[in-house]
Amino acid sequence: MKKNVLLAPGPTPVPPEALMDMALPIIHHREPEFKPIFEECLEGLKYLFQTERDVVILASSGTGAMEAAVTSFLRTGDKAIFVNGGKFGERWGKILKAYGCVPIEVKVEWGKAVDPAVIEKLLDEDPEIRAVYFQASETSTAVKHPAKEIAAITAKRPGVICVADAITATGVFDLPMDAWGLDIVVTGSQKALMLPPGLGFIASSEKADAFLETANIPHYYFDIKLEKKKLADKQTAWTPAVSLIVGLRKVLAMIKEEGLENVHKRTARFAKAAREGAKAIGLELFAPDSPSDALTAVKIPDGIDGLKVKKILRESYAVTVAGGQDEAKGKIVRLAHLGYAGTFDVITGLSALEMALADAGYEFEMGKGVAKAMEILREGA
Repeated sequence: MKKNVLLAPGPTPVPPEALMDMALPIIHHREPEFKPIFEECLEGLKYLFQTERDVVILASSGTGAMEAAVTSFLRTGDKAIFVNGGKFGERWGKILKAYGCVPIEVKVEWGKAVDPAVIEKLLDEDPEIRAVYFQASETSTAVKHPAKEIAAITAKRPGVICVADAITATGVFDLPMDAWGLDIVVTGSQKALMLPPGLGFIASSEKADAFLETANIPHYYFDIKLEKKKLADKQTAWTPAVSLIVGLRKVLAMIKEEGLENVHKRTARFAKAAREGAKAIGLELFAPDSPSDALTAVKIPDGIDGLKVKKILRESYAVTVAGGQDEAKGKIVRLAHLGYAGTFDVITGLSALEMALADAGYEFEMGKGVAKAMEILREGA
């Protein structure tokens, strides 16, 4: 028998308390017993997003919220900047193109963060641009983009909104929507929210809500204007994922009990331990200059087959991590430490990586990475 360990950046492990609540008998979403659960979730989401604005809950993956952030706010033919520094930045461009917008790509080298000055220059040169789409945390490369700086640029332009994909940022590091002036923030349930996939979330500023009134891209299910109207009655426009929302109430309460600042500190400590542990055995970080605390991406050493390392992790040690995508396929592995993660998840991930690398032929002093991580984790105990 092997005990499976999930260390991928989504889906992530789910706390037993949430699993127990989700296993309770189903309730009807239009009956009185659902309303207080939904109300608690709405308040908890405001705390998580650090906003006074309503947060819409969609029955979808995070990509559904991304799509809604385009279709509910823009017009056909609108120009919009998108930062493409990985697979999910690329997705913004594909969504914009699919719905008849004019995507303006800011291409960023994988593993690097965008320079906000590039965005500002484009906005200065073209006053017709109406939105900037970017990743607060680019999951495919483990890069943290400068959300605060981008929001400061768009805040000076009444006709431009900034839209942050925070799917592996919300609940990971500080991303105060209101304080920074982020106009739209989206996330999903299967990351730091510690739930199975199936819920998308989207919050929009007053500035962004003005865009709801002029949007003309055809849409039906992902209708944020309608969803906001239904929130007045503490309801969703369509059938919600009831059991997931029951679980959402539990995990939001857990986050509130720990304190959002403490969640961020814990995740940052795990990230530091994972990064320093990897470097201690001679591995290079894929995003050394602006790493996201959601996950650690490490380069596979020259001469070692990265796909083989990932296969060994899964088949020999029952540890699931993420590999690289597209141009990074076979070149990196990504270890997650967000959401329902603890000290020994970091230790497990690093020790399993050390064993898999050794099995694949990498020569190094085994245990050195784990020892370094242990030093850092003990400091934060």
